[in-house]
Amino acid sequence: MADLRALVASLGHTEVATYIQSGNAVFTPAHADAAALGAELRTAIAAKLGVDPAVLVLSRAELADVFSANPYPDEPKPQYVHAVFLPGEPDAAGRQRLAELQSAAAAAGSRDELTLLGRTLYLHTPDGFGNSELAKNLMAKRNSPIAGGTARNWATVTKLLAMCDA
Repeated sequence: MADLRALVASLGHTEVATYIQSGNAVFTPAHADAAALGAELRTAIAAKLGVDPAVLVLSRAELADVFSANPYPDEPKPQYVHAVFLPGEPDAAGRQRLAELQSAAAAAGSRDELTLLGRTLYLHTPDGFGNSELAKNLMAKRNSPIAGGTARNWATVTKLLAMCDA
């Protein structure tokens, strides 16, 4: 994460901080174009760190909106709620596939739930993420309706928002 912090700072961004080994960086950007910023970061990471990750950029306001819109605010264990940040809103076929996956999980007796709000998929796994067939099927790269997305548990979402305000 020290390498990621240094890389982000080398691009002219300031107040760079990272959170554990999560691949998340919080910083004040040198420019406000989120799409250009994501492309710039992805290119720099590939060139300097030798990996080519998907890079999603959210503003502090977007992250606050995700936080406020949580459809599972009463879950006492934040590790049972995940926000899956997507590069864009799923199309009709993607939304249909999400509904099918949730229906199949419910038919198998799962208590897992998902809610899609814009380009954020909220996933509630009250029996644990590691035990969730719904989570496993969603995160499968092959034909996933959330391909290109990245999941963070609610404790991480909360910490990242707090870091934005520090």
